[in-house]
Amino acid sequence: MKNFVHASTRRELLGGAGVLFAWPFLPRLARAEGRDPRMLTIILRGGLDGLAAVAPVGDPDWVKLRGDKALLLDGKTPALPLDDFFALNPAMPNFHRMYKAGHATVVHASATSYRERSHFDGQDVLESGLPNPGRADTGWLNRALGGLEPEARVRRDGRAFAVGPVTPLVVRGPTPVMSWTPTRIQPASEDTMARLIDLYHHTDLELARALEGRRDLATIARGGDATVMAPTEGRAIPQGFPAQVRAFFADAAGTAAKFLAREDGPRIGALAFNGWDTHVDEGADAGRLATLLGALDGALAAAEKSMGDVWGETIVTVVTEFGRTARINGTNGTDHGTGTVALLAGGALKGGRVIADWPGLKLANLYEGRDLAATTDLRAVLKGLLKDHLRVTDQALAANVFPGSADVKAMAGLV
Repeated sequence: MKNFVHASTRRELLGGAGVLFAWPFLPRLARAEGRDPRMLTIILRGGLDGLAAVAPVGDPDWVKLRGDKALLLDGKTPALPLDDFFALNPAMPNFHRMYKAGHATVVHASATSYRERSHFDGQDVLESGLPNPGRADTGWLNRALGGLEPEARVRRDGRAFAVGPVTPLVVRGPTPVMSWTPTRIQPASEDTMARLIDLYHHTDLELARALEGRRDLATIARGGDATVMAPTEGRAIPQGFPAQVRAFFADAAGTAAKFLAREDGPRIGALAFNGWDTHVDEGADAGRLATLLGALDGALAAAEKSMGDVWGETIVTVVTEFGRTARINGTNGTDHGTGTVALLAGGALKGGRVIADWPGLKLANLYEGRDLAATTDLRAVLKGLLKDHLRVTDQALAANVFPGSADVKAMAGLV
């Protein structure tokens, strides 16, 4: 029965993640330079607490702000030092290893141009690349591909090809895109699941807990309502739950990397992981957020392994729609905020750095008195990667990929 639970959940979650790939547009200029670059974009839906992912342990106001929830170098679960000011969440040893090897970079206090607190609108801005929500049905990654001269395409008739149930906005648009999802099995209804859990609570407690874990994972896949992941009072995290989340994340990213690593495969990919909305019992050091960050860490390691020799030509970009409030709320969580982090990994990076125009954590420095202030426009980061890694031109970046961003210069020196 345990195997059944795991297999079914994995399929449901992969369908929810939507692993998608653009057809192999090979940047002509990059090929002329003897390069064959790959780029994988991972979107974290729900709003990542950047202060919990990369803690500013050198800021004198950090502990005042987070109290006993502040990650520290000498804490109960010690954070992993990055430099003399920032430290990585201890759930991410692989990213830390990549950072030390010069294959990972953190851009802190970054955000899109969006300054409100709606997931829907924030994700729309993040994926469309436009300054405001609700105005586009195409994504910045698709339009960036349209700005490249195609050196080769698997399909020459120019038609789109899609298998997944929903195509993320970031790769939606006129440029041909293929998508892939594994076979999807129809899940049991919520009512049926609730009845089964109630039944097995009286006859087989271990199985009941396993079913609760399956239900929680499936909910993340369907709608990103991750509050169900928070353990309620008196109920521990279901047995095997972290392992299931980790297996799903690694499977999705590893499969994407295998496609990208193929000689005849695509060069650009995107996928999304839901469930980062941490209003209740955030658990940055040993709870729910630590589980998610550990799973993301495993996904990056799986991508690295699956890329093999082409890891040196690869950049993986991890972005989210916004951050969280700087303080812990009354339910040991964090609410929708502004500034967060962008995590970059890959052998093509000039890594081993935390890039930040640090705004500080004093009350006067917080955005609206509650959020980490954003000092770096995420579009500058993405422009820098698209320009220097894929060779998208400045003109295309300003006019088509990120319209209305002429005053946002591409960040130089990332690659």
